[in-house]
Amino acid sequence: MENLLYEYALRQGDNCLILGHRLSEWCGHGPVLEQDIALTNLALDHIGQARLYLSYAGEAEGKNRTEDDLAYLRTERDYRNFLLLERPNGDWGQTIIRSFLYDAWHLLFLRELQQSTDDTLAAIAAKSIKEVTYHLRFSSEWTIRLGDGTKESHSRMQDALDNLWMFTGELFEMDEIDKEAAKAGIGVDLSKLKPQWEARVNNVLTEATLTLPELPFMQSGGRSKGLHSEHLGHILSELQYVQRAYPNMEW
Repeated sequence: MENLLYEYALRQGDNCLILGHRLSEWCGHGPVLEQDIALTNLALDHIGQARLYLSYAGEAEGKNRTEDDLAYLRTERDYRNFLLLERPNGDWGQTIIRSFLYDAWHLLFLRELQQSTDDTLAAIAAKSIKEVTYHLRFSSEWTIRLGDGTKESHSRMQDALDNLWMFTGELFEMDEIDKEAAKAGIGVDLSKLKPQWEARVNNVLTEATLTLPELPFMQSGGRSKGLHSEHLGHILSELQYVQRAYPNMEW
């Protein structure tokens, strides 16, 4: 497959970029100062990881595009992030559940990506694991605290889980790029992550007294086809505004 490495690195970079931007939207709006700062730091972790992936994607593409070009000069249909990550922040419960569901996947993914035959991807994974280990601990603890908290906090967390669960199926879908990357040894077989992810998620949700939704349908298409919700367009209108209004500005 032509430029497999570019496509694969781009997907991981887009995931980190979009979730990092979403979490950055909490800056100045957190429920308490400590958590406001914590989410800002989590956002910075994701943006830092996005820079590594997107820089490498630009190198692999061979068209002299930089990490900034890939972040600021693509349209919605060119993005390859999971649909889950572009969902609105909503309340604190929505943000925590979104992060928890992804963090549980992300840590498993990075552990496998460390074994990549591509040295750069393996190095990015190794560097990111410590950060994502903390991300998962943070989101897991908040899921348990709020799920098994007051009547209102439990209700909000259950609502968040019910609303976001339909976007988790995409985490394990394998299209041709994923299959080729796994076959070549540079990527991860996502289907093998699901049992471990389900075990982790079930353990935390049980402690949080939350109930898994029973849904016959899962949303997909963002990562494999660039078919996104309207929310990604609103994200990019903010994320890309300065670059598009003042092209090539440096500061």
